Amino acid sequence: MFGALNDMSIAWKVAERAVAEGAIITLSNTPLAVRMGTTNELAEKLNAKLIPADATSVEDLENVFRESMEVLGGKIDFVLHSIGMSPNVRKKRTYDDLDYEMLNTTLDISAISFHKMMQVAKKMDAIAEGGSVVALSYMAAQRTIFGYNDMADAKAMLESIARSFGYIYGREHGVRVNTISQSPTLTTAGSGVKGFDSLVDFSERVAPLGNANADECADYCVVMFSDLTKKVTMQNLFHDGGFSSMGMSYRAMEQYLKSFDCPQDENKFKEFKDEKGKIIYG
Repeated sequence: MFGALNDMSIAWKVAERAVAEGAIITLSNTPLAVRMGTTNELAEKLNAKLIPADATSVEDLENVFRESMEVLGGKIDFVLHSIGMSPNVRKKRTYDDLDYEMLNTTLDISAISFHKMMQVAKKMDAIAEGGSVVALSYMAAQRTIFGYNDMADAKAMLESIARSFGYIYGREHGVRVNTISQSPTLTTAGSGVKGFDSLVDFSERVAPLGNANADECADYCVVMFSDLTKKVTMQNLFHDGGFSSMGMSYRAMEQYLKSFDCPQDENKFKEFKDEKGKIIYG
């Protein structure tokens, strides 16, 4: 499990859920993140080995997989990549004024690390036949989302890597590789995106089922790790309450109209509800 920083992290929830289902796991994050976060507490709680590593370092990744196989007593059944960071976002650089060195850092940490992870694992034959590799993505890989900046490029690359490596890994070792495009979720990384609270509110109003939270994402990840999804690979799987298939919803339009000084339109919109407030049209 790569990327658990604190109890706001999706990776943290996935680790807890996997162990609750009987898994034995190892945890990994950068040495700095281990010192700044509370991953040690999670490791103690789950009786899991914590292996500090820089996911952009091939040498560090080799050590993670080597130690993990020793701890687990054999090959690994599943891997989670939940890593993302953009210096440009942190420095509030706009997309038309990126620092290219920082862009390279964004791509290396958030996407290329996924390729390095799988390349190292494949060369070491670390993942068991029929194993599963999952990385967390976001819909900004396909659609422009205000404020998401160069992280959108990183997520697009992440999903491409899943398809390209998934073909080879599946063909040669039967290993599944997928990405999960999660609802905007309040994590330490997500909170750094400009206007994130508004983005969460908007998607909550548009998605028929509402946003998927971190616990629900953990459930989905565990399903993807399991043998219940043995033939699912090279997919970007939307886990967003239906948001990705929507254009506009009643709840979003209702809120939108409130921002205008047009009481006649607001009253007209009320015709779509019955006297009990139930939507009866559209």
